[in-house]
Amino acid sequence: MPSVAFHTLGCKLNFSETSSLSRLLETEGFEKKDFEEKADVYVINTCSVTENADKECRQLVRRIQRKAPSSFVVITGCYAQLKPREIAEIPGVDLVLGAAEKFNIAEHLRTLTKGDNARICSCDIEEVSGFNPSYSLGDRTRTFLKVQDGCDYGCSFCTIPKARGRSRSDTIAGVVAGVRRLTTEGAREIVLTGINLGDFGLGPDGRGAAALSDGREHFGDLIVALDDIPGIDRYRISSIEPNLLTDDIIRFVAGSRKFMPHFHIPLQSGSNRILGLMRRRYRRELYAERVALIRSLMPHCAIGVDVIVGFPSETEADFRETFDFLHELDVAYFHVFTYSERADTHALSISPVVPTGLRHERNKTLRNLSFMKTQAFNRAHEGQVRPVLFEGRAHAGTDGAAPMMEGYTDNYIKVTTPYRAEWVNQVVDWKL
Repeated sequence: MPSVAFHTLGCKLNFSETSSLSRLLETEGFEKKDFEEKADVYVINTCSVTENADKECRQLVRRIQRKAPSSFVVITGCYAQLKPREIAEIPGVDLVLGAAEKFNIAEHLRTLTKGDNARICSCDIEEVSGFNPSYSLGDRTRTFLKVQDGCDYGCSFCTIPKARGRSRSDTIAGVVAGVRRLTTEGAREIVLTGINLGDFGLGPDGRGAAALSDGREHFGDLIVALDDIPGIDRYRISSIEPNLLTDDIIRFVAGSRKFMPHFHIPLQSGSNRILGLMRRRYRRELYAERVALIRSLMPHCAIGVDVIVGFPSETEADFRETFDFLHELDVAYFHVFTYSERADTHALSISPVVPTGLRHERNKTLRNLSFMKTQAFNRAHEGQVRPVLFEGRAHAGTDGAAPMMEGYTDNYIKVTTPYRAEWVNQVVDWKL
């Protein structure tokens, strides 16, 4: 029986696809192994949002070459679609699978031979139109369920539309069937994922239909349908653009017992000037309105923020606007990204370039603010009793202490406690 090991870089959607690829190969007779073990085939599912993700891919290939030089190395994911020839030139890479070919991996492995030049199986991203449902299971307590893929937005810093293609989605019936299947496999919490999740919908050409007329499927319709399915305790919305997070969606989550009080809403900048240069489809005023409505309906809700520092031409005044805006916002945490130049993006034409050292300083400043926000959010809930879903993995305790386990409250506060097997994948009422 041949063996295969996987490594995932990037977003929750990548994790769901890796898990699906793993199950696909297991049905084809492959034995799944840990990435640190020796395997016949190594599959790296890549990201290309930042330059670091590209570098990490190359480093992983070098590690495999040292550990198992006769093994096959397969690269797929966003980096593989964007720069297949660059990847094919990395010593040790045998197969590069673009966006349209990743789910045909078993077929490609059957005819792969070691020692030849790397085989590239890719196509123009405009030709990618199919939707492949994916979900993660077994690796984490929370299941990441892909319901949407691709993006029609043209943000000036982003290569995702070139890596993932146009916006397209599953149908509501397809998602519901997938969720019902997950209930039989022990899933307790499902995280809905996509590249532009709020653009979920099936238009006449299979593309996202968030702005189409009534009668089309929309993200709001999807969450209403999922709320009625028995057997699933909790849903989370992974990330949703502020202009697609409607008042109706917020109000529905506020009244739902299954959709958790937790939103992750990309901001990217608190400066309207920078938002314009980024080609974002909202301004800071709309973002503030969304946060205010959530707070009015769900005071306990966790709100996460994506923000980019060091975008071309970002002045000290622009950064101060972002800092002050985030300081005043009633949110729980940030994901802070340092701007990274990406080939074939409009942002490359914007000047002046922010020095790399200054970008890192600004990143550190916002990460410090995020830490304080998280501490304040956690303190505000001390003494409350909230439901915690505990994960299955046991974490080694420090200095020989008992192994620990982790879980999250409904509003995404992390809880760590000594491991108890009877709490694995169970929702426990917990006094914070």
